[in-house]
Amino acid sequence: MATPPLPQAVPLLPLHLSYSLYILSPVPPPFSTKMASHIVGYPRMGPKRELKFALESFWDQKSSAEDLQKVAAGLRSSIWKQMADAGIKYIPSNTFSYYDQVLDATAMLGAVPPRYGWNGGEIGFDTYFSMARGNASVPAMEMTKWFDTNYHFIVPELGPDVKFSYASHKAVDEYKEAKALGVNTVPVLVGPVSYLLLSKPAKGVEKTFSLLSLLPKILPIYKEVISELKAAGASWIQFDEPTLVLDLEAHQLQAFSAAYADLESTLSGLNVLIETYFADLTSDAYKTLIELKGVTAYGFDLVRGTKTIDLVKSNFPKGKFLFAGVVDGRNIWASDLASSLSTLQALEAVVGKENLVVSTSCSLLHTAVDLVNETKLDDEIKSWLAFAAQKVVEVNALAKALAGQKDEAFFASSAAAQASRKSSPRVTNEAVQKAAAALKGSDHRRATNVSARLDAQQKKLNLPILPTTTIGSFPQTVELRRVRREFKANKISEDDYVKAIKEEIKKVVDLQEELDIDVLVHGEPERNDMVEYFGEQLSGFAFTVNGWVQSYGSRCVKPPIIYGDVSRPKPMTVFWSSTAQSMTKRPMKGMLTGPVTILNWSFVRNDQPRFETCYQIALAIKDEVEDLEKAGINVIQIDEAALREGLPLRKSEHAFYLKWAVHSFRITNVGVQDTTQIHTHMCYSNFNDIIHSIIDMDADVITIENSRSDEKLLSVFREGVKYGAGIGPGVYDIHSPRIPSTEEIADRINKMLAVLESNILWVNPDCGLKTRKYAEVKPALNNMVAAAKLLRLQLASAK
Repeated sequence: MATPPLPQAVPLLPLHLSYSLYILSPVPPPFSTKMASHIVGYPRMGPKRELKFALESFWDQKSSAEDLQKVAAGLRSSIWKQMADAGIKYIPSNTFSYYDQVLDATAMLGAVPPRYGWNGGEIGFDTYFSMARGNASVPAMEMTKWFDTNYHFIVPELGPDVKFSYASHKAVDEYKEAKALGVNTVPVLVGPVSYLLLSKPAKGVEKTFSLLSLLPKILPIYKEVISELKAAGASWIQFDEPTLVLDLEAHQLQAFSAAYADLESTLSGLNVLIETYFADLTSDAYKTLIELKGVTAYGFDLVRGTKTIDLVKSNFPKGKFLFAGVVDGRNIWASDLASSLSTLQALEAVVGKENLVVSTSCSLLHTAVDLVNETKLDDEIKSWLAFAAQKVVEVNALAKALAGQKDEAFFASSAAAQASRKSSPRVTNEAVQKAAAALKGSDHRRATNVSARLDAQQKKLNLPILPTTTIGSFPQTVELRRVRREFKANKISEDDYVKAIKEEIKKVVDLQEELDIDVLVHGEPERNDMVEYFGEQLSGFAFTVNGWVQSYGSRCVKPPIIYGDVSRPKPMTVFWSSTAQSMTKRPMKGMLTGPVTILNWSFVRNDQPRFETCYQIALAIKDEVEDLEKAGINVIQIDEAALREGLPLRKSEHAFYLKWAVHSFRITNVGVQDTTQIHTHMCYSNFNDIIHSIIDMDADVITIENSRSDEKLLSVFREGVKYGAGIGPGVYDIHSPRIPSTEEIADRINKMLAVLESNILWVNPDCGLKTRKYAEVKPALNNMVAAAKLLRLQLASAK
């Protein structure tokens, strides 16, 4: 997509840190006079989600493409200027995206699946957003988790017949845009090998097709982009190759060597940075990386990849640059500047002062934007935190200290904040720590096997074959959000709030009964977010006003901050679930978020192992499950949407994580009766490689994303995995506005029946309906129920 002529910038708040403020010349000096500092990437949404609202207004046809482009250009301008003002030497460009950076690479390469009807030329919004979101006639491309984060990327669909072409000049346009503002940037591209390794064979292409065989076809496009960047005046270029931290085979590592050898002559005259993040590199991957042709610099995550430091110390190429990622891009805790400086000084002795650059561990995309916008956090907790804007300042402060210009007051404030956090009495609860420690020694399994439990539950629930349900949330209307907002601001009374929420629940219950859904939900109208809602009612959590982080597209989440030991002071959901159950004779699901998802979708304390915090949350959810059962709720769903995304990137670390994660889930429901049906839900990850751990969770029913990933999940059952519990692979994709037909859903159910027994199969959407409109939800659910009834008739007639 071509970038429009540069409009007037949208002013944003200046970079700010509560314990120091750097004010520098607004006109950035050239690279040579800045401290050796670098930012891998920066959040795109804006400090108050300006891009989100602009995108959604455009999608709803309430604003024009020019309006959207103006907001986007203003955000880019402000971000570049802020980094320049903060003293950053190597400022990234092309890290902005209207949806996703991998989708941007797909657009750059012209790798548009044929179903979108693109006929060549520069890719515009229509094609771009159709790939991301689908449209009335074709589904979206698959979306999955970006490594082990809560960010989602659009998976490229490739095959031998793809005709690649240079179809989006975004990288060059944004470099020129920044240059026109007086900011010399480092253009960032998704590296060619990582792009292919993150892709999948398109529908109809053999699953065994070698995606890396396409390398010779995409490298000419990269060469065109590189040549244009050089012509525009770029002196550095950054290739993000995060797949280097994965367990790679020899032929995959060889692809990196081949790719950069091919690009070497084109890259001549440029400084080339290969950026990695999220984990250590293996010794083989490290060796491959430092031997790449034409590469000037290497970027490493030294927060989650501390073992890489040993590799650097044992062998670092003379004269090359080390971009040392010591400021955490994945969390919101302020850096221990003294400790980080010590690490940098040790590296300086290895690589040389002139070759060491201070950087973030990864893109700051994964953290909140600016702490200055947090007006409701108390001063003590606020002093422990640093959001993206503050991390930029930390990077520069470390670079200055390394150059002999240490700001003693700034470092003293940092040390005081670290000491405050360690000694604060609000962090530790001895009773909670004792209860969590007592969990060791038991695996917390329900006494009866799942087959016997399902029989007992069926006698009580009396459900039809292929029972229908939804995942939990129903559309959150403007009016509903207004009610919650006004209650939070004390503009309406609690009585008025409760009345409004009850009316919304009644509307949702009546709609489900009208649609003839078998197991109902209350729609979650009282909830802002599936994690924040629970965190607000648990001890040890803090909350932000504007701590938004992009999850996918315009979807942002506001992760809670777990700063201390976790416990449940009182019931959290019992009142609303009981109220909903009183409105119907059909089973009403109690809806909870599981401990692993609460953990993985929060900013987690880094002063104790993650599993210890997870066990504490599990005990709190266990209390809630047992209170729901006592209140007469016979079906309880404990969502573990994020269990898979917490899986470490290294296979050698999988077993330990899965052991404590699955154990945490079982803790939550070990005490319920056989007749209480425990559901869980998972979405938007590749589950096939952990299917045995999913079975080990011992839930009675699991609902799981399936439709958007082209029924990838079903392949594991075709390969002979036996699953005896209830299972509901999603029958339609709720992240697209498209309404599937009854026939299409029935076809999906038939595919499921080919590999799963009819007596364990459930019929449900892929995920919650919160982000959809009722005009989309009603016909889609109506078609879903009609499809289930059609299949019931066919199954009955076949007997």
